[in-house]
Amino acid sequence: MIIEKPLSANDTISIKTNAGEEIVARFVSEDANIITVQKPMVIMATQQGIGLGPLSFTVGPEATIKLNKQCILFSAKTDPEMAKQYVNSTSSLQMV
Repeated sequence: MIIEKPLSANDTISIKTNAGEEIVARFVSEDANIITVQKPMVIMATQQGIGLGPLSFTVGPEATIKLNKQCILFSAKTDPEMAKQYVNSTSSLQMV
C-alpha cells in the first residue's frame, strides 16, 4: 500500500470541478467544506498542446480563493512536469 503524505502549504495541486474545469493552484489550507488556494489557473488546450490560463479574468492572478468542496470532484498533487509549467507561469523563478 502506498501512503501519500497530506497536502502542505504551497504544494501545487490539481482540482477537477463538477463543471469539468481543471484548476492548478498553490494549496493554502482546507477544512470540511472549503479548499483555499492561491494563484489559480485553468488548464486549456492551445495549438502547442496543454496550456495554463487565468481562472477568472476579473480576479487578479495573485488572488487567494476559496472553493466549495461540494463543487469539486477531486483534488490531488499535480504531476511534476505540469507543476514545473505552473511555477514557471506564476513566478519569476524558472524551474529546469
